Amino acid sequence: METNDLIDMLLEHPGQYISGEEMSRRLSISRTAVWKQIAKLREQGYKFESAPRRGYRLVSQPDRLSQPALLQGLSGNQSLGKRIKLLTSVSSTQEEARRLAEEDAPHGTLVLAEEQTAGRGRQGRHWYSPPGKGIWMSLLLRPDRQPVSIAPQLTLLTAVAVCRAVRKFGIDAGIKWPNDVLVDGRKLCGILVESIAEDELIRYAIAGIGIDVNLQREDIPQELLPKVTSLQIASGRRIERTELIVAVLAELEQLYQLYTEKGFMPIGHLWEALSVTLGRRITVLTPDGEIVGQATALAENGALILREDSGNTRTIFSGEVQLGG
Repeated sequence: METNDLIDMLLEHPGQYISGEEMSRRLSISRTAVWKQIAKLREQGYKFESAPRRGYRLVSQPDRLSQPALLQGLSGNQSLGKRIKLLTSVSSTQEEARRLAEEDAPHGTLVLAEEQTAGRGRQGRHWYSPPGKGIWMSLLLRPDRQPVSIAPQLTLLTAVAVCRAVRKFGIDAGIKWPNDVLVDGRKLCGILVESIAEDELIRYAIAGIGIDVNLQREDIPQELLPKVTSLQIASGRRIERTELIVAVLAELEQLYQLYTEKGFMPIGHLWEALSVTLGRRITVLTPDGEIVGQATALAENGALILREDSGNTRTIFSGEVQLGG
């Protein structure tokens, strides 16, 4: 029995209790099976009230993405989001996008999931991706004969697109090098761009984007609360996920076209305008130890230029940035 059958039954009787016995009879399953399906639906974000001898009443249901609504919203794009794969649950949208890429899926293919069970962030970290609360998506890009060395530029471009989209919702977001989108000093979005090369040229790149949209404080693991936020926490209101996805893809479409025509320089200027890193004293954690200094500029290849206390200039290609030092 699909959980959809049970939900459809409850939606046919809005605000009314339906007994477990009635559900069992109408769906031809045991009472135990009914209870298991209710438990599964609760895990997916559905909320129920239960009462002895009365049964269950549906109180609220999670915000669900709709492929037709997404396609309609993205109809103005020339290439990004023309093909969408929308999943209820997946281990990682990144892995699903990679599979589609190897099957010759076209440039701009978008993979979205209501939930990731093994979402990945930078440096192999787990990305917490609960159902119906965020945007968990991966976008397939096929740059035209570009060297693998430009991959960091695509990462910064993606961060600019997400940050600009978030700001359209009245939220003062900024970018911490290279690609973390922050609000009030706490992380709102993680970005992971992975590229597959052949003969030193990019065959394809996959831009993974995870945005905490409508998570409330109780949805975030306690140990992450000092470092993580969501759009709902930051703004005090629920954000329509479809509208934000459309906004992000529209920004990506525009910036990717600009990048194709003009190169990285205009993207770099946009990144600098949104940066919360440049001009500040920072600590960079690298495999070789900590580097402390002032972030002074963004290099054309996407690296960070750092002036140490000694006056020496360092070029940082990778590392974990902490603001302050």
